[in-house]
Amino acid sequence: MSLMTSFTLWLDQLPWTPLLLAATVLALAPFVPEPHLWEKLKMLMAGTLSRPLDIFDLCLHSAPIFLVLFKWWRQMGATIVP
Repeated sequence: MSLMTSFTLWLDQLPWTPLLLAATVLALAPFVPEPHLWEKLKMLMAGTLSRPLDIFDLCLHSAPIFLVLFKWWRQMGATIVP
């Protein structure tokens, strides 16, 4: 079994609740003064996202969102394609 197959099976079996909770918390953390994800996206748009720590921070805080989107895409694809 390939790594991608194992990952997709794991993601398919993962309940929505913890995934959505992780995506929400990491997207909004820290709550004060502004969420890291928003700060890093602003830096990306301004062209100032260059430090490795900032790039890692962007990846860390956005990863659960991409997992939610990928899980949703797989479920929608499974219901659309016979």
